[in-house]
Amino acid sequence: MRTFLEKLRGLREDHDMTQVEIAKILGTSQTMYARYKRGANEMPIRHLITFCKFYNISADYLLDTTPSKKKRPD
Repeated sequence: MRTFLEKLRGLREDHDMTQVEIAKILGTSQTMYARYKRGANEMPIRHLITFCKFYNISADYLLDTTPSKKKRPD
């Protein structure tokens, strides 16, 4: 199973994009994007949302989560 960081890198490379290009889309610097990619800093939720919209993917894919259909107890 690929990790969040591996998926970020894979998406970028699959689309032949540089870190600078992705950083520009996120509205941040290449240095900060590199820190997210290394895991040195956590990516803000606004960047996660931008990634999902840009790549047309679900956050569930990046975060390895699956929506539950079970009802929570009241």
